[in-house]
Amino acid sequence: MLLEEKQFPDTMLYLVPFWTAFLVGILVGWAWKPKWVELLTQKLSSVVSKSLELSLPSSSSMSPMFCLKNFGSSSCLNSLNVQPEAWVIDNREQGKSLSVSPSEYDNSSTSRPVVNEGCASAITEEDLKHLCQLVEMRDGGPTWMHMMDRSTPNMSYQAWRRDPKTSPPQYRSRTVFENATARIVRDFFWDDEFRPKWDDMLAYSATIEECSTTGTMVVQWIRKFPFFCSDREYIIGRRIWEVDRSYYCVTKGVTCASVPRRSKPRRVDLYYSSWYIRAVESKRGNGQLTACEVLLFHHEDMGIPWEIAKLGVRQGIWGTVKKIEAGLCAYQKERESLASLSQSAYMAQVNTKISMEYLISLESNEDLSRSDVDSTSENSLAQNISRALIYGGLIVLACSLDHGALSKAFIFGMGRKLTDRGNWPS
Repeated sequence: MLLEEKQFPDTMLYLVPFWTAFLVGILVGWAWKPKWVELLTQKLSSVVSKSLELSLPSSSSMSPMFCLKNFGSSSCLNSLNVQPEAWVIDNREQGKSLSVSPSEYDNSSTSRPVVNEGCASAITEEDLKHLCQLVEMRDGGPTWMHMMDRSTPNMSYQAWRRDPKTSPPQYRSRTVFENATARIVRDFFWDDEFRPKWDDMLAYSATIEECSTTGTMVVQWIRKFPFFCSDREYIIGRRIWEVDRSYYCVTKGVTCASVPRRSKPRRVDLYYSSWYIRAVESKRGNGQLTACEVLLFHHEDMGIPWEIAKLGVRQGIWGTVKKIEAGLCAYQKERESLASLSQSAYMAQVNTKISMEYLISLESNEDLSRSDVDSTSENSLAQNISRALIYGGLIVLACSLDHGALSKAFIFGMGRKLTDRGNWPS
């Protein structure tokens, strides 16, 4: 009897740390919850629901899938007539709203837009003037550092980057596509219905508003990112100006009251991605304007450390450019087959036409310094790798503590101190 009394405290001494570690593991695992777990759950729910629907009468208000997705929630236990939480896009043209459930944007789709002449103010001539300054390299920004110079038989690509002190890294690229017109390239970049065929990061797209007079559009995108970064939502305004058969295409993040902000996916407010598209002479030297030049200017703040974002861009940009080239070839073939234009491709042809003299008058009001191009390359590879390793570890740690904003701030603050040491003189 005495032996059993001694064994009981010893047993509890071993069980308490075990159960503590077990509970901590469950909490950390649930906070991290990788995407493959969600995908597996969705597939399992789909299989179970199909088997249940064979034996149960069909009803939209008592769907087995609804109960599986909302198992344990008050909406499932109290009322089967309440739909899951959704993003709501006001659609006054059809007299109803478009609801997009978080589990339903795996396949890209586009809604019928609201014809709203008021959205013309989303993108203004100030945005055109800024893009012109970027094209002419007279925006007064920092020096551009050369990143990349690559080519294929039908495409050449160059890229630069610069690092403003108080904003995300900015990118400038020059791409020349052989055997492509400026009009078809313009339509290609605007066509959200075709984009998922070459852009596998676009999970969902919808047109919210459009202006038939100026061609201005307000669209919603949801984009997928790697495991360490959750999906991101974009509300984008865009408009095209035509000058002597060349095109200034402005797209940037805008506000939209009809699409409420949600905790997930996280909305990217600071977003800028604009093109200057024109016909140029082919590199084959035949004297014909059978090639198309695209100057792209891009920056955005996704809410991750800028050093990690720069490393990701540098490693993945060439693969993305090759996907664009393949997508453009497929798009040209589809258009040659006389396929009907999508709504977004049709809106790409609604341009604001202005003269070169008017464009010059917009720029003459400001005299900004010229942005130079540095012939030297970026920082040494060793320094980038060391920073990437530090930030990579910190991101994984921060993702496991997803619900703690204070812990994230502390972690990334320590990371900045560690990487700053790499800049100290030895």
